[in-house]
Amino acid sequence: MKYRLLGKTGFKVSEIGYGSWAIGSEWGDVTEEQAHAALACLPEAGINFIDTADVYGDGRSEKLIGEYLSKTKTRTFVATKIGRRLSPHIVDNYSKDNLFSFVDRSCKNLNTQCLDLLQLHTPPTEIYYKPEVFSYLDELVKRKKIKFYGVSVEKVEEGLKAIEYPNVSTVQIIFNMFRQRPMELFFNEAKKRNIGVIVRVPLASGLLTGKFNLFSRFPNNDHRKYNRNGEKFDVGETFAGINYKIGLKAVEKLKKIKPKEISMAQFALRWILMQKGVSTVIAGGKTPKQILENSLASNCKTINPIIMDSVTDVYNQYAKEQVHFRW
Repeated sequence: MKYRLLGKTGFKVSEIGYGSWAIGSEWGDVTEEQAHAALACLPEAGINFIDTADVYGDGRSEKLIGEYLSKTKTRTFVATKIGRRLSPHIVDNYSKDNLFSFVDRSCKNLNTQCLDLLQLHTPPTEIYYKPEVFSYLDELVKRKKIKFYGVSVEKVEEGLKAIEYPNVSTVQIIFNMFRQRPMELFFNEAKKRNIGVIVRVPLASGLLTGKFNLFSRFPNNDHRKYNRNGEKFDVGETFAGINYKIGLKAVEKLKKIKPKEISMAQFALRWILMQKGVSTVIAGGKTPKQILENSLASNCKTINPIIMDSVTDVYNQYAKEQVHFRW
């Protein structure tokens, strides 16, 4: 595993991190035993960065990670997210009291007095135009409840606005072979400001693993079944917003240009790591086998320019019209 600096936090984090949404909720059933096994393999994989959120299983993911942290000897950086527990999820509810109470709850779940990194969890766009919300986060730093803070965004424009605030340390953003817009401007601007970039949905909800087909079926409690049209949350979080059938066709094209010695998942992850503005990629995984396979992407060979151009061609043909100007 190779490591990169997470922007101005100074944290040296693994290129492949662990996204813990699946062990919380929304990805079918995952037992506590399975979750513990997944977390227990992180040191072997060289992974020292975990992303979670207070809404993943209504705190389940955070609690499982808290148990893991109490047992591991490996220094592990944890980023959690708050805001989506607000009901309704509107700008007016982003009050100081609400945010402070969420932080207290996350600290309790993670069994810590101070969070490594706190992120606003895809807040409404208007929040980025509310300086007072970011002042609440500054106060949390002063009170030593959090070390650093950042944002998790849906849109490139939100990321660009967020990094105008001097104390925003990180931006978490969707970026993968089907969502290439951040390369145009965002990565360069983030790099200028020493912003840590956390890439989520790197495998387009598993679509880019190449393991799915038209006959694949997902459980009723899996967002890949119930959120394909954005019924519960932003559709861009499910299969990266690309139409499932079109995505399958694109994956078949990508398989033909993939280096033979690596898996499709490793190809997709290595492609992301080719971008200099990326700090870490939070790939999910329910099993140690998946996590260990993903971690190997850090040491895969550099992808040659011809293949990189071919990935762009696939994006332009199958995905760009659907997603490029939406997020």
